[in-house]
Amino acid sequence: MAAETAYRIDHSPAYASLWLKLNAGQTVLVESGAMAAMDPWISMKSKVKGGLMKGIGRMLGGESLFMSEFKAEGKPGEMMISPGVPGDIQHYHLDGQGLMVQSSGFVAASPTVTIDTKFQGFKGFFSGESLFLIRATGTGDLWFSSFGAILEIPISGEYVVDTGYIVAFEETLNYEIEMMGGLSFKGLRTGILGGEGLVCRFSGQGRLWVQSRQLYPFINFLNPFRPTKSND
Repeated sequence: MAAETAYRIDHSPAYASLWLKLNAGQTVLVESGAMAAMDPWISMKSKVKGGLMKGIGRMLGGESLFMSEFKAEGKPGEMMISPGVPGDIQHYHLDGQGLMVQSSGFVAASPTVTIDTKFQGFKGFFSGESLFLIRATGTGDLWFSSFGAILEIPISGEYVVDTGYIVAFEETLNYEIEMMGGLSFKGLRTGILGGEGLVCRFSGQGRLWVQSRQLYPFINFLNPFRPTKSND
């Protein structure tokens, strides 16, 4: 479905930035600290969207307690939004359905979209990822980001994805966390020695978005090159 807010995504997929064109009087919600540039007649105010408890829930999901609300005062305006991690940005239009997004993946949304968190319980604990997912509901536009390029995969039936590559998925999909190869000794040996670990098995019908790279292996790759203090 077409976006209600005019937008374009530049420099995708490596260093994507989001440009929003707001009509006079139009507002948009943006992750705190993500605004890079804007017309001077666009105003900003920070707020705890949905109240304190929902704000705390977003913090547990890897987001800021506060959201920034931007409004084009008196005439149309344009603004640039840049996520903190280099990678891609994806648009999604909500129309009553829910979308689950990885922790810290929220970029911007229409004010009619509700951003909340969903506790994964042991699913999140055993996956090695966040215990919380971001849950977007309502009606309007949503933009989310990743580390690396974003790939859309339509699912009808079952599909298996490494937990570290999941960016977002529609709530019409069910999911279970499991060990690659199963929980038997042979399965554990296959998963560990093969360099694989926990995966997410999706079932049902809906869309899934995955990222082409993982952030934590990249951090581990850079770690040996990190400057260290000398003991001398």
